[in-house]
Amino acid sequence: MITFYFNLSPNPMKVALFLEEAGLPYEPVVVDTRRGQQFSPDYLAVNPNGKVPAIVDGDATVFDSNAILLYLAEKTGRFLPADNAKERGELFSWLMFLATGLGPFFGQAVHFKHFAPERIAYATDRYLFEAKRHLDVVEQRLSGRRYFVGETYTIVDMDFWGWARMATYILGDDAWARLPNAKRLLDEIGARPAAQRVTALREKHAAAFKADMDQEARGFMFRHVAS
Repeated sequence: MITFYFNLSPNPMKVALFLEEAGLPYEPVVVDTRRGQQFSPDYLAVNPNGKVPAIVDGDATVFDSNAILLYLAEKTGRFLPADNAKERGELFSWLMFLATGLGPFFGQAVHFKHFAPERIAYATDRYLFEAKRHLDVVEQRLSGRRYFVGETYTIVDMDFWGWARMATYILGDDAWARLPNAKRLLDEIGARPAAQRVTALREKHAAAFKADMDQEARGFMFRHVAS
């Protein structure tokens, strides 16, 4: 049984999607970052970075959502491309593009647009620009392709789905107007039964998480402000 430490943000939901797609048995454990549970000694023993998600699978402990996706894909032999140099190169390249680019820039765009204690125009504009630019790269990649790596649904597509669902929250209601290929993939994955079960997981546990971003929550979420 895999222990899955999660909250409702995009990175844990990517992992939840894999777990549901693969039908792996798991025990979900809430880590409420607005209550500071990510800094408890027990959790830091699992993930010393104090971020979510993480998993414990027998003797293996894995943190970082992208590392978890790779670990689970190799463990199960599922949602990987054909075992050849070309497609493996594509898988690693696009997975790292999303891991180091789309996810972080989306995350910073959310912070500076919605949660920063003061509006800093330069920072907001920079991260919104990069969020859009990364989606443009995705759009070009998906032109004439069903998935990121040929015709195979892989962990790269799951990784994209996790953050892409936030696009309108970051970029506005018209975010998808010029990105038909990216929107098609988002919708296709969202219609999968496993994605529907992830939605049910979110709804089941939503009440366990603190909703208010009050001063206490800001102190846990944005520790540079608290210090």
